[in-house]
Amino acid sequence: MKTDETFAPGLKGVIACETGISLLDTEQEKIIIRGHDLIDLSQGKTYADMVYLLLEGALPDDSERKKLEDKLKAHYDVPENVTEILKMLPEKTHAMDGQRTAISVLAGYDEKIDDRSTSVNKERAYELLGQLPMITVNSYRILHGKAPVKPDPELSYSANFLYMITGEKPTELQADIFDRSLLLYSEHEMPNSTFTSRVIASTNSDMYGALSGAVASLKGNLHGGANEAVMHMLNEADSVSGFEQLMKTKLENKEKIMGFGHRVYMNRMDPRALVMKESLRQLCDLKGDHTLLDMCEAGEEIMKDEKGLYPNLDYYAAPVYWMLGVPIPLYTPIFFSSRTAGLCAHIIEQHDNNRLFRPRVKYTGKELE
Repeated sequence: MKTDETFAPGLKGVIACETGISLLDTEQEKIIIRGHDLIDLSQGKTYADMVYLLLEGALPDDSERKKLEDKLKAHYDVPENVTEILKMLPEKTHAMDGQRTAISVLAGYDEKIDDRSTSVNKERAYELLGQLPMITVNSYRILHGKAPVKPDPELSYSANFLYMITGEKPTELQADIFDRSLLLYSEHEMPNSTFTSRVIASTNSDMYGALSGAVASLKGNLHGGANEAVMHMLNEADSVSGFEQLMKTKLENKEKIMGFGHRVYMNRMDPRALVMKESLRQLCDLKGDHTLLDMCEAGEEIMKDEKGLYPNLDYYAAPVYWMLGVPIPLYTPIFFSSRTAGLCAHIIEQHDNNRLFRPRVKYTGKELE
Protein backbone atom coordinates (compact mmCIF):
# COMPACT_ATOMS: atom_id res chain seq x y z
CA MET A 1 0.00 0.00 0.00
CA LYS A 2 1.30 3.44 -0.90
CA THR A 3 1.79 5.83 1.99
CA ASP A 4 1.47 9.11 0.07
CA GLU A 5 -2.23 8.98 -0.86
CA THR A 6 -3.36 11.31 1.95
CA PHE A 7 -0.23 13.43 2.29
CA ALA A 8 -1.00 16.97 3.48
CA PRO A 9 2.01 19.23 4.19
CA GLY A 10 1.87 20.40 7.77
CA LEU A 11 -1.13 18.07 8.25
CA LYS A 12 -3.30 20.89 6.92
CA GLY A 13 -6.95 19.92 7.14
CA VAL A 14 -6.18 16.50 8.61
CA ILE A 15 -8.49 15.46 11.48
CA ALA A 16 -6.09 14.20 14.13
CA CYS A 17 -8.48 13.39 16.97
CA GLU A 18 -11.96 13.74 18.40
CA THR A 19 -12.42 16.27 21.18
CA GLY A 20 -15.18 17.74 23.29
CA ILE A 21 -13.03 20.70 24.35
CA SER A 22 -13.02 23.26 21.56
CA LEU A 23 -13.61 23.95 17.88
CA LEU A 24 -12.71 26.73 15.47
CA ASP A 25 -16.02 26.86 13.59
CA THR A 26 -15.04 28.67 10.40
CA GLU A 27 -18.56 28.47 8.95
CA GLN A 28 -20.20 30.26 11.89
CA GLU A 29 -17.01 32.25 12.56
CA LYS A 30 -17.05 31.16 16.20
CA ILE A 31 -14.49 29.78 18.64
CA ILE A 32 -16.47 27.21 20.59
CA ILE A 33 -15.24 26.16 24.05
CA ARG A 34 -17.31 23.31 25.48
CA GLY A 35 -20.47 24.72 23.89
CA HIS A 36 -19.72 28.40 24.65
CA ASP A 37 -18.54 31.21 22.34
CA LEU A 38 -15.06 32.29 23.46
CA ILE A 39 -15.66 35.92 22.52
CA ASP A 40 -18.90 36.00 24.51
CA LEU A 41 -17.02 34.48 27.45
CA SER A 42 -14.38 37.21 27.21
CA GLN A 43 -17.03 39.90 27.68
CA GLY A 44 -18.41 38.68 31.00
CA LYS A 45 -16.36 35.82 32.41
CA THR A 46 -12.92 35.54 33.99
CA TYR A 47 -9.88 33.37 33.41
CA ALA A 48 -10.87 31.40 36.52
CA ASP A 49 -14.24 30.71 34.89
CA MET A 50 -12.40 29.47 31.81
CA VAL A 51 -10.13 27.19 33.84
CA TYR A 52 -13.16 25.64 35.50
CA LEU A 53 -14.99 25.27 32.18
CA LEU A 54 -12.01 23.59 30.52
CA LEU A 55 -11.26 21.17 33.35
CA GLU A 56 -14.74 20.53 34.78
CA GLY A 57 -16.85 20.89 31.63
CA ALA A 58 -19.22 23.64 32.83
CA LEU A 59 -19.09 27.24 33.98
CA PRO A 60 -18.82 27.67 37.76
CA ASP A 61 -21.28 29.43 40.02
CA ASP A 62 -19.99 32.05 42.46
CA SER A 63 -19.22 29.47 45.15
CA GLU A 64 -17.37 27.18 42.74
CA ARG A 65 -15.36 30.10 41.35
CA LYS A 66 -14.33 31.13 44.88
CA LYS A 67 -13.27 27.57 45.72
CA LEU A 68 -11.24 27.40 42.50
CA GLU A 69 -9.44 30.68 43.23
CA ASP A 70 -8.65 29.43 46.74
CA LYS A 71 -7.38 26.13 45.35
CA LEU A 72 -5.06 27.87 42.89
CA LYS A 73 -3.73 30.17 45.61
CA ALA A 74 -3.10 27.16 47.88
CA HIS A 75 -0.67 25.90 45.23
CA TYR A 76 1.27 29.16 44.74
CA ASP A 77 4.38 27.86 46.50
CA VAL A 78 7.06 26.17 44.41
CA PRO A 79 9.69 23.83 45.94
CA GLU A 80 12.83 25.72 46.89
CA ASN A 81 14.96 23.35 44.81
CA VAL A 82 13.18 24.57 41.67
CA THR A 83 14.33 28.11 42.41
CA GLU A 84 17.87 26.93 43.10
CA ILE A 85 18.01 25.04 39.80
CA LEU A 86 16.83 28.13 37.92
CA LYS A 87 19.71 30.05 39.50
CA MET A 88 22.14 27.53 37.98
CA LEU A 89 20.99 28.08 34.38
CA PRO A 90 23.21 30.08 31.98
CA GLU A 91 22.37 33.79 32.05
CA LYS A 92 21.40 33.81 28.37
CA THR A 93 18.74 31.13 28.90
CA HIS A 94 15.34 32.18 27.53
CA ALA A 95 12.58 32.50 30.13
CA MET A 96 10.64 29.76 28.33
CA ASP A 97 13.54 27.37 28.72
CA GLY A 98 13.55 28.20 32.41
CA GLN A 99 9.82 27.58 32.46
CA ARG A 100 10.26 24.22 30.73
CA THR A 101 13.06 23.23 33.11
CA ALA A 102 10.97 24.06 36.17
CA ILE A 103 8.02 22.01 34.93
CA SER A 104 10.32 19.03 34.33
CA VAL A 105 11.72 19.34 37.85
CA LEU A 106 8.22 19.42 39.38
CA ALA A 107 7.61 15.91 38.04
CA GLY A 108 10.04 14.59 40.64
CA TYR A 109 7.86 15.96 43.45
CA ASP A 110 4.68 14.24 42.26
CA GLU A 111 4.12 11.20 44.49
CA LYS A 112 1.40 9.95 42.11
CA ILE A 113 3.46 10.47 38.95
CA ASP A 114 2.31 7.17 37.40
CA ASP A 115 -1.40 7.77 38.05
CA ARG A 116 -3.22 8.84 34.85
CA SER A 117 -6.74 8.81 36.35
CA THR A 118 -8.98 11.77 35.56
CA SER A 119 -9.30 12.86 39.19
CA VAL A 120 -5.55 12.85 39.83
CA ASN A 121 -4.81 14.54 36.51
CA LYS A 122 -7.27 17.33 37.34
CA GLU A 123 -5.68 17.97 40.72
CA ARG A 124 -2.29 17.90 39.01
CA ALA A 125 -3.52 20.53 36.54
CA TYR A 126 -4.82 22.80 39.29
CA GLU A 127 -1.54 22.53 41.16
CA LEU A 128 0.45 23.40 38.05
CA LEU A 129 -1.81 26.34 37.24
CA GLY A 130 -1.29 27.63 40.78
CA GLN A 131 2.49 27.32 40.47
CA LEU A 132 2.89 28.74 36.97
CA PRO A 133 2.77 32.47 37.82
CA MET A 134 5.64 31.92 40.28
CA ILE A 135 7.56 29.80 37.77
CA THR A 136 6.94 32.16 34.86
CA VAL A 137 7.84 35.40 36.60
CA ASN A 138 10.74 34.08 38.64
CA SER A 139 12.29 32.23 35.70
CA TYR A 140 12.57 35.61 34.02
CA ARG A 141 13.70 37.48 37.15
CA ILE A 142 16.37 34.97 38.16
CA LEU A 143 17.76 34.80 34.63
CA HIS A 144 18.02 38.60 34.67
CA GLY A 145 19.86 38.74 38.00
CA LYS A 146 16.84 39.79 40.04
CA ALA A 147 15.57 38.33 43.29
CA PRO A 148 12.51 36.04 43.14
CA VAL A 149 9.22 37.62 44.14
CA LYS A 150 6.41 36.25 46.28
CA PRO A 151 2.71 36.25 45.38
CA ASP A 152 0.07 38.39 47.09
CA PRO A 153 -2.76 36.02 48.10
CA GLU A 154 -5.06 38.99 48.74
CA LEU A 155 -5.25 39.67 45.02
CA SER A 156 -7.16 37.63 42.46
CA TYR A 157 -5.17 35.03 40.50
CA SER A 158 -4.76 37.25 37.43
CA ALA A 159 -4.20 40.48 39.38
CA ASN A 160 -1.49 38.75 41.41
CA PHE A 161 0.15 37.43 38.23
CA LEU A 162 0.38 40.98 36.85
CA TYR A 163 1.50 42.35 40.22
CA MET A 164 4.37 39.85 40.35
CA ILE A 165 5.45 40.94 36.86
CA THR A 166 5.36 44.70 37.39
CA GLY A 167 5.86 45.03 41.14
CA GLU A 168 2.84 47.33 41.34
CA LYS A 169 -0.71 46.44 42.30
CA PRO A 170 -2.76 46.83 39.12
CA THR A 171 -5.81 49.01 38.80
CA GLU A 172 -9.13 47.27 38.25
CA LEU A 173 -8.98 48.06 34.52
CA GLN A 174 -5.42 46.75 34.18
CA ALA A 175 -6.28 43.55 36.05
CA ASP A 176 -9.41 43.04 33.96
CA ILE A 177 -7.54 43.50 30.67
CA PHE A 178 -4.73 41.16 31.72
CA ASP A 179 -7.30 38.59 32.87
CA ARG A 180 -9.08 38.91 29.52
CA SER A 181 -5.84 38.23 27.67
CA LEU A 182 -5.30 35.06 29.70
CA LEU A 183 -8.83 33.94 28.89
CA LEU A 184 -8.35 34.54 25.16
CA TYR A 185 -5.04 32.67 25.11
CA SER A 186 -6.34 29.75 27.22
CA GLU A 187 -7.56 27.40 24.48
CA HIS A 188 -7.65 27.34 20.69
CA GLU A 189 -8.44 23.84 19.43
CA MET A 190 -5.40 22.09 17.84
CA PRO A 191 -2.42 24.40 17.28
CA ASN A 192 1.06 22.92 17.19
CA SER A 193 1.67 23.03 20.95
CA THR A 194 -1.64 21.34 21.77
CA PHE A 195 -1.01 18.66 19.16
CA THR A 196 2.49 18.19 20.60
CA SER A 197 1.09 17.71 24.11
CA ARG A 198 -1.44 15.15 22.87
CA VAL A 199 1.17 13.21 20.88
CA ILE A 200 3.37 12.98 23.97
CA ALA A 201 0.42 12.08 26.20
CA SER A 202 -0.59 9.35 23.75
CA THR A 203 2.55 7.41 24.72
CA ASN A 204 1.12 7.36 28.27
CA SER A 205 3.74 9.88 29.31
CA ASP A 206 2.87 12.11 32.27
CA MET A 207 1.40 15.62 32.22
CA TYR A 208 4.75 17.26 33.00
CA GLY A 209 6.39 15.67 29.97
CA ALA A 210 3.50 16.63 27.72
CA LEU A 211 3.59 20.22 28.96
CA SER A 212 7.38 20.43 28.58
CA GLY A 213 6.99 19.46 24.93
CA ALA A 214 4.28 22.08 24.52
CA VAL A 215 6.61 24.77 25.91
CA ALA A 216 9.23 23.84 23.32
CA SER A 217 6.62 24.05 20.56
CA LEU A 218 5.20 27.35 21.75
CA LYS A 219 8.64 28.96 21.96
CA GLY A 220 8.94 29.06 18.16
CA ASN A 221 8.21 32.43 16.58
CA LEU A 222 5.82 30.83 14.09
CA HIS A 223 3.63 29.96 17.06
CA GLY A 224 3.82 31.65 20.47
CA GLY A 225 6.93 33.76 19.90
CA ALA A 226 5.08 35.96 17.42
CA ASN A 227 3.87 38.39 20.11
CA GLU A 228 7.44 39.22 21.10
CA ALA A 229 8.39 39.79 17.47
CA VAL A 230 5.42 42.16 17.02
CA MET A 231 6.48 44.37 19.92
CA HIS A 232 10.11 44.52 18.77
CA MET A 233 8.81 45.65 15.37
CA LEU A 234 6.59 48.34 16.91
CA ASN A 235 9.55 49.60 18.93
CA GLU A 236 11.60 50.09 15.76
CA ALA A 237 9.38 53.09 14.94
CA ASP A 238 8.18 55.99 17.07
CA SER A 239 5.37 57.36 14.92
CA VAL A 240 2.60 56.26 12.59
CA SER A 241 4.48 57.43 9.51
CA GLY A 242 7.66 55.74 10.72
CA PHE A 243 5.82 52.46 11.28
CA GLU A 244 4.17 52.64 7.88
CA GLN A 245 7.55 53.11 6.22
CA LEU A 246 9.03 50.26 8.26
CA MET A 247 6.20 47.92 7.21
CA LYS A 248 6.57 48.87 3.54
CA THR A 249 10.34 48.37 3.66
CA LYS A 250 9.90 44.93 5.21
CA LEU A 251 7.40 44.01 2.51
CA GLU A 252 9.72 45.24 -0.23
CA ASN A 253 12.50 43.12 1.27
CA LYS A 254 10.11 40.14 1.41
CA GLU A 255 10.55 39.84 5.16
CA LYS A 256 7.99 37.88 7.15
CA ILE A 257 5.87 40.22 9.28
CA MET A 258 4.70 38.59 12.48
CA GLY A 259 1.22 39.06 13.93
CA PHE A 260 -0.64 38.57 10.66
CA GLY A 261 -2.29 35.59 9.07
CA HIS A 262 -3.64 32.42 10.60
CA ARG A 263 -3.85 28.81 9.48
CA VAL A 264 -7.62 28.82 10.18
CA TYR A 265 -8.77 32.46 9.90
CA MET A 266 -7.81 32.93 6.28
CA ASN A 267 -9.90 35.90 5.14
CA ARG A 268 -10.67 37.91 8.25
CA MET A 269 -9.25 39.17 11.51
CA ASP A 270 -8.84 36.71 14.36
CA PRO A 271 -11.87 37.56 16.57
CA ARG A 272 -9.65 37.42 19.64
CA ALA A 273 -7.55 40.21 18.10
CA LEU A 274 -10.63 42.41 17.93
CA VAL A 275 -11.11 42.03 21.70
CA MET A 276 -7.48 42.91 22.38
CA LYS A 277 -7.69 45.84 19.99
CA GLU A 278 -10.50 47.30 22.10
CA SER A 279 -8.44 46.64 25.25
CA LEU A 280 -5.56 48.57 23.69
CA ARG A 281 -7.96 51.42 22.96
CA GLN A 282 -9.02 51.48 26.63
CA LEU A 283 -5.40 51.65 27.81
CA CYS A 284 -4.62 54.40 25.30
CA ASP A 285 -7.67 56.36 26.46
CA LEU A 286 -6.46 56.04 30.04
CA LYS A 287 -2.97 57.26 29.14
CA GLY A 288 -4.24 59.97 26.80
CA ASP A 289 -1.86 58.79 24.08
CA HIS A 290 -3.12 56.75 21.11
CA THR A 291 0.18 56.46 19.26
CA LEU A 292 0.49 52.69 19.66
CA LEU A 293 -3.11 52.09 18.58
CA ASP A 294 -2.72 54.38 15.59
CA MET A 295 0.49 52.59 14.57
CA CYS A 296 -1.18 49.19 14.83
CA GLU A 297 -4.19 50.31 12.81
CA ALA A 298 -1.91 51.74 10.12
CA GLY A 299 -0.01 48.46 9.92
CA GLU A 300 -3.27 46.57 9.80
CA GLU A 301 -4.40 48.53 6.74
CA ILE A 302 -1.09 48.08 4.94
CA MET A 303 -1.11 44.31 5.41
CA LYS A 304 -4.73 44.05 4.30
CA ASP A 305 -4.10 46.11 1.16
CA GLU A 306 -0.71 44.64 0.23
CA LYS A 307 -1.00 41.00 1.31
CA GLY A 308 -4.66 40.34 2.05
CA LEU A 309 -3.65 39.34 5.59
CA TYR A 310 -5.38 40.22 8.86
CA PRO A 311 -4.16 40.50 12.46
CA ASN A 312 -4.10 37.50 14.75
CA LEU A 313 -4.25 37.66 18.54
CA ASP A 314 -0.51 38.29 18.93
CA TYR A 315 -0.61 41.54 16.93
CA TYR A 316 -2.77 43.38 19.45
CA ALA A 317 -1.85 41.41 22.58
CA ALA A 318 1.76 42.62 22.23
CA PRO A 319 1.06 46.37 22.62
CA VAL A 320 -1.49 45.62 25.35
CA TYR A 321 1.20 43.82 27.37
CA TRP A 322 3.63 46.67 26.66
CA MET A 323 1.20 49.22 28.08
CA LEU A 324 0.60 47.01 31.11
CA GLY A 325 4.33 47.11 31.84
CA VAL A 326 5.13 43.51 30.90
CA PRO A 327 8.74 42.90 29.72
CA ILE A 328 8.86 41.57 26.15
CA PRO A 329 10.67 38.30 27.04
CA LEU A 330 7.68 37.39 29.23
CA TYR A 331 5.05 37.65 26.47
CA THR A 332 5.35 34.06 25.28
CA PRO A 333 5.81 32.53 28.74
CA ILE A 334 2.57 34.27 29.75
CA PHE A 335 0.91 32.82 26.65
CA PHE A 336 2.01 29.36 27.77
CA SER A 337 0.89 29.93 31.36
CA SER A 338 -2.62 30.81 30.26
CA ARG A 339 -2.74 28.04 27.63
CA THR A 340 -1.84 25.45 30.28
CA ALA A 341 -5.52 25.25 31.23
CA GLY A 342 -6.42 24.15 27.71
CA LEU A 343 -3.34 21.95 27.37
CA CYS A 344 -4.17 20.10 30.57
CA ALA A 345 -7.74 19.56 29.37
CA HIS A 346 -6.38 18.02 26.16
CA ILE A 347 -3.84 15.86 28.01
CA ILE A 348 -6.58 14.56 30.31
CA GLU A 349 -8.85 13.85 27.36
CA GLN A 350 -6.02 12.00 25.59
CA HIS A 351 -5.26 9.88 28.65
CA ASP A 352 -8.95 9.09 29.11
CA ASN A 353 -9.53 7.97 25.50
CA ASN A 354 -6.07 7.10 24.32
CA ARG A 355 -4.72 5.80 21.07
CA LEU A 356 -1.02 6.12 20.29
CA PHE A 357 -0.27 8.57 17.49
CA ARG A 358 1.70 6.79 14.78
CA PRO A 359 1.39 8.45 11.34
CA ARG A 360 3.11 7.31 8.14
CA VAL A 361 5.29 9.16 5.63
CA LYS A 362 5.56 10.03 1.97
CA TYR A 363 8.91 8.51 1.10
CA THR A 364 11.11 10.60 -1.22
CA GLY A 365 14.34 8.61 -0.87
CA LYS A 366 15.95 6.12 -3.18
CA GLU A 367 14.21 2.91 -4.20
CA LEU A 368 15.75 -0.47 -3.42
CA GLU A 369 18.51 -1.32 -5.84
